[in-house]
Amino acid sequence: MKEVKSPKKPLIYYYAMVLLVILLFNMIISPMIANVSVKEVDYGTFMKMTEAKNIGKVEIDDSEIVFTDKSNEQIYKTGAMNDPGLTERLYDSGAEFAHNIEKETSPLLSFFLSVILPILIFAALGQYMAKKMMSQAGGPNAMSFGLGKSNAKVYVPSTDGIRFSDVAGEDEAKESLAEIVDYLHDPKKYSDIGASMPKGVLLVGPPGTGKTMLAKAVAGESGVPFFSMSGSEFVEMFVGMGASKVRDLFKQAKEKAPCIVFIDEIDAIGKKRDGQIGGNDEREQTLNQLLTEMDGFEGNNGVIILAATNRPESLDPALTRPGRFDRRVPVELPDLAGREAILKVHAKKIKTAENVDFHTIARMASGTSGAELANIINEAALRAVRDGRTKVEQSDLEESIEVVIAGYQKKNAIMSDEEKKIVAYHEIGHALVAALQTDSAPVQKITIIPRTSGALGYTMQVEQNDKVLMTKEEIENKIATLTGGRAAEETVFNSITTGASNDIEQATKLARAMITRYGMTDEFDMVAMETVTNQYLGGDSALSCSADMQKEIDRKVIQTVKTQHEKARKLLEDNRKKLDELAEYLYEKETITGSEFMEILNGKGEDAK
Repeated sequence: MKEVKSPKKPLIYYYAMVLLVILLFNMIISPMIANVSVKEVDYGTFMKMTEAKNIGKVEIDDSEIVFTDKSNEQIYKTGAMNDPGLTERLYDSGAEFAHNIEKETSPLLSFFLSVILPILIFAALGQYMAKKMMSQAGGPNAMSFGLGKSNAKVYVPSTDGIRFSDVAGEDEAKESLAEIVDYLHDPKKYSDIGASMPKGVLLVGPPGTGKTMLAKAVAGESGVPFFSMSGSEFVEMFVGMGASKVRDLFKQAKEKAPCIVFIDEIDAIGKKRDGQIGGNDEREQTLNQLLTEMDGFEGNNGVIILAATNRPESLDPALTRPGRFDRRVPVELPDLAGREAILKVHAKKIKTAENVDFHTIARMASGTSGAELANIINEAALRAVRDGRTKVEQSDLEESIEVVIAGYQKKNAIMSDEEKKIVAYHEIGHALVAALQTDSAPVQKITIIPRTSGALGYTMQVEQNDKVLMTKEEIENKIATLTGGRAAEETVFNSITTGASNDIEQATKLARAMITRYGMTDEFDMVAMETVTNQYLGGDSALSCSADMQKEIDRKVIQTVKTQHEKARKLLEDNRKKLDELAEYLYEKETITGSEFMEILNGKGEDAK
């Protein structure tokens, strides 16, 4: 629906309105004020004043008689009567006949009406028009009205604020920041020994790991004012305004020391200076002012600067050097124990069943951030409400992880029996190849229920513990597992489908990383052929080698994937009976657990059925 806006009135409209108001005032209001000084009397009073010779000036017209007393201090008015001898009596009384008696107001009132009032009207019009211009231009921070204010959000200490106990899974980061809190509580013990606190602390890590929450927890623990601003808030339309905001922010901080200044997404203003001349250098001026302000702080003055970013490689070296941001605190993705702790912290806010095993959920949620874990807990609570339960159960949490991984179940999706059988063999192919190899993660769950992500089914493998290092054999086994779905289709149906598209993509990435980044080939040895940028934001990679070398890399990638594909096909052919048995069971049940899968694989198929 299109918004209908009222048309803007031209400037001449407002001036015309003011002129009309002044004219009406002079025509109506001014005469009314002037008439207040004229006293209306009856004709008898006029006759008595004539006989008493108390008439000064007199003006006679057809409808009324206007006259003054002898002192000419008061003006009187009465109605005209048919009195033939009136003129002679007035002449005898000594009255002075006048054509026009000026009914003037007081000099003060006249000055107000003629000078002060028009000035007030035009001043009010100017104020109104200034407000209209500012609102049309985007508010007081758009033009030069009120620019240079930092607009920082100040959080005062509160009893219900965020504390370190509310932040789980980042023990190393909390330990590093606890020193800052201790300094704010007792700066004397640091100054006595001659130690100075870091001027700035840079929180670095992927999105959703809790960098902002850690900064607020520092403020909550220390109980000092907390100034919070986003890096993008410093960027203005006019050159120099960002620098002015930086000055204002640090001025406020110095006035309220001890305090904490937190700049979120500092990479918006702290990017590396390219040295180009010309163009809009607003960001550079803002960065230069920030560098100057951080240098201007004296040691141990009680002002701590915290900043957060997930692009540390893009920051200017002058910003990250010692003396500015002295300490760099990594806030990485949580490990297994960290994930379990985070789940328990967020689970306090909801009602959970007593038999919920958070350790299992933490193992299933490998590679997730704190924000994603919080979302998993919330999704589980929503699922429990949808199913009419008052508590969150283990199945709710497991399903919420699957929702995060593969999307919601497509309950109304209709697949033909043939497609359903192909998908069953495809998924069992993955699981069987993984189970028949050493150093492969155990199978947790297999399903052929379509998901909203586009997956017609999936096989979930869960490591018992987090792995930081992967051997060459483990990567090769993982590639073989990824090719197991296509290998099962080839073995059983002697044809291939489009269902392996995602498997192909992942297998190719792993094979290329083995060659270009991990140096796991004899041909290229320990030579890096690829560089990774934005490690916290997807990890974009770029080849750094010649065209001939790229051909060799492509050849080696194809050879690696092909070798593992042949290995997967050989495993499935050698275990064709188990492949058929497991696929048939999955076809009937649609979803099976890892324990059911292993029972059939180990020869207890009849008991499982």
